[in-house]
Amino acid sequence: MLLPIIISLAIALVIIAVIVNVVQQHKERIAKLKRAEFTKLRHLLDDTEEMLVNTSNVPFTPAITTLLLKRTASALRAMVELETGTRELKQRLQETENRLKDPVSADVTNTDTLTLPDNDQQLIALIRGIKKLRATLRSEHAKGTIDTSTVITEDKRLEVLQLRINVESQIKRGSQARNNKMLGSARQYFEKALTSLSNSSHQDDYVTHRKAEVIQTLEDIATELKAGNVRDREKKEEKENKDIDELFAPKRKW
Repeated sequence: MLLPIIISLAIALVIIAVIVNVVQQHKERIAKLKRAEFTKLRHLLDDTEEMLVNTSNVPFTPAITTLLLKRTASALRAMVELETGTRELKQRLQETENRLKDPVSADVTNTDTLTLPDNDQQLIALIRGIKKLRATLRSEHAKGTIDTSTVITEDKRLEVLQLRINVESQIKRGSQARNNKMLGSARQYFEKALTSLSNSSHQDDYVTHRKAEVIQTLEDIATELKAGNVRDREKKEEKENKDIDELFAPKRKW
């Protein structure tokens, strides 16, 4: 009589142990998924806030600022749901939602007077920032958080800005090389600028005027290179003639 009870209890303990183990594994799996989701949201939040901080480098419109603030609020809201006891996240969410209630300033830097950074690293960061913004626009449009017309308008503006930065940086480098009498390098820079202008899908006044200026500069550089080659040839011929004269000159008697 005692043996069946012991066996039953043993089986019950095994079943309970299995159930507890399954429940524990399920909890661990859920916790792991929550941590992975929280990490993903953290990266999204950091990436968005980095773009917002980059306002001083990349000209923003109210539409882009609002989009990034909404993206920040959405990430914080999801993080608060995962970590309900985090006071800091709740406070940041409240601050972001308050910013969304206020009208966003329409102060946008004029691309015509955009000053390029002298440092190459800063210039690369500027271009990367614009590319990241364009990718974010497409990503948020796919989620349905921004309408198509706004995406088209903003993406076109950023594409034109990216073109101007690329062209102006090439022209700036080309001009510096030309001033330093490095005409070969200068020609390469201006040719790159011309290629960018010619391949642009936005043939506006800026592209038309800049293209004419670059073409004229390339013609001037070609003339300077031709003149330089003539001078080099003359110097070479002069040296050869001098060497021949010295070779056949009467030998002095000592």
